[in-house]
Amino acid sequence: MDIYGDTVARIAELIAKAPRGRHTLDHVAATADTVVRRALLLGERFWLPGARVLCVGDHDLTSLAVRMIHPEAEVAVADVDERILEYLDGQGLGVRAFWADLRLGLPPSVRGWADLAVTDPPYTPEGVGLFVARAAEGLRDREQGRILLAYGASERTPMLALKVQSALSDLNLLTEAIFPDFNRYHGAEAIGSAADLYVLRPTTKTWPSVASRVDKLATAIYTQGPQSVEAKGSEALPGLGGIEEFGPGLLVGEWPRELLPKLPRVRLSTWLAKPYAADPERVAVAVPAGLEAVLPRVLLASRARHVRVLLAGAPDLPALDLLSPVYDLTVDGTVLDAVRRALPGHESARIARRVLDNAHGKVANSWREALVSAKGLTKRQARALVPGWADATALELPAHRLASLVHSCEDTLTTPPPEDAPGRTG
Repeated sequence: MDIYGDTVARIAELIAKAPRGRHTLDHVAATADTVVRRALLLGERFWLPGARVLCVGDHDLTSLAVRMIHPEAEVAVADVDERILEYLDGQGLGVRAFWADLRLGLPPSVRGWADLAVTDPPYTPEGVGLFVARAAEGLRDREQGRILLAYGASERTPMLALKVQSALSDLNLLTEAIFPDFNRYHGAEAIGSAADLYVLRPTTKTWPSVASRVDKLATAIYTQGPQSVEAKGSEALPGLGGIEEFGPGLLVGEWPRELLPKLPRVRLSTWLAKPYAADPERVAVAVPAGLEAVLPRVLLASRARHVRVLLAGAPDLPALDLLSPVYDLTVDGTVLDAVRRALPGHESARIARRVLDNAHGKVANSWREALVSAKGLTKRQARALVPGWADATALELPAHRLASLVHSCEDTLTTPPPEDAPGRTG
């Protein structure tokens, strides 16, 4: 470790400057020494040149240490915390950042993408089971892929540890190695500020077990806050009485069975995973307590003219500013109405709108086609202007990328296109 002293110091500085942890997401920062040792262990046990490493949640900044020590590896992060994603993007180390609420799915761009997955999840059986299941979904090599899991329990709660081990067993994962007290933390006194590091190997029975696990998900996976496993069930969503008058053609989310029983219904996870086949004029969406962060993506996933969303609490309006190219928003208590705007007149705004209207598709593809139309470029020229971070769907892009989309589109309109290579016509 002595030769990596500078790296440890740099990671310590990055941890100190990182966004503060959120107790409702069970954030406890690992020490810089721990983060660097994780990266070193990956290099010692696995061949990293050309490998892909997926961090399933990364408040610890493990992704940055991996890129510092193993720049030959590709690294991606899937996380629900927008602040962390923006912070990782801002370090310029080439870590790909994707937004994801793992209860609703892994980002499409990293499904079946990784050779190795690393996760330090909420230390509940539900949290460990979910994060590890998503990590397994991220593996592309079902024989050689591995999952590294950080997990610790108090000496006074052996039954909790047993339940976690049972959750791993239910996924039919082989525990290939356990490094006791490998992970050290700033805080987490309840578990002695330490956690073991597990190396998990999938088996042929893992994949059907993962599919079964994620099909039975609950929103409560954390140890603290309104999304904790101990929290009481949320109250019935308010405003149900007005839904029939609203006249939706589709219900998204969990609704009472007796409400408009003949209408088609779609789960939130399905709504985000793929475009809905039909094209209803009005859509009603129920977002339960604990899933408020998904609201911007729920709206982007719709192609309806009018979307009404029922929430358990008042929406975070500043977080919805990124939807301004698409929707006019009005709020009445816990009910949000989103009405689709007319197409804008300014070219950069029209390109951004084209991207956001095709939220399930790759941003780079929609952006490229819009530039071809707007500037008369070849596809090759247009693609060269599109930034690398756009190789994702709009639904998985971090909020800071979506918020700056119009400005970024303007840059591609004003930047001279590169010359096509000889013999190439796009």
